[in-house]
Amino acid sequence: MKFSEDNNQGPKLNMTSLIDVVFLLLIFFMVTTTFEKQAKLKIQLPEATENTSKQAPDQLVISISQKGTIYLNNNELVNSKYESIVAGLKKLKIGDKKPQVIIRADANAAHKHVVTVMDVLADNDFNSVSIATTQPK
Repeated sequence: MKFSEDNNQGPKLNMTSLIDVVFLLLIFFMVTTTFEKQAKLKIQLPEATENTSKQAPDQLVISISQKGTIYLNNNELVNSKYESIVAGLKKLKIGDKKPQVIIRADANAAHKHVVTVMDVLADNDFNSVSIATTQPK
């Protein structure tokens, strides 16, 4: 009598291609995810009752921390002196077209840093300047 060996394991599924597709989707979503620009620098904005205008796509954001550190589009400047701000603006290579400027100053930042930034912007012919605020609670 002949006995046969029964392998009732069924068909085998190759998981390699499925794993490749899942990893490709994971990489795609990681690359295309946008992160909040303000995550690095935590600034407590002052309050105002007026509603702000719409943000332009090409804009320059100048952030001033509570300690007086100045950031141009999230790039920290060496110090908060007039010359450093002018040099930082020149490094951005803005050209003749002056973008809208938003000043994001911490509510507890020294007033002299905000005035220095506004002086630099006025001397370099930036006409559209606004100050970021939050709505009162």
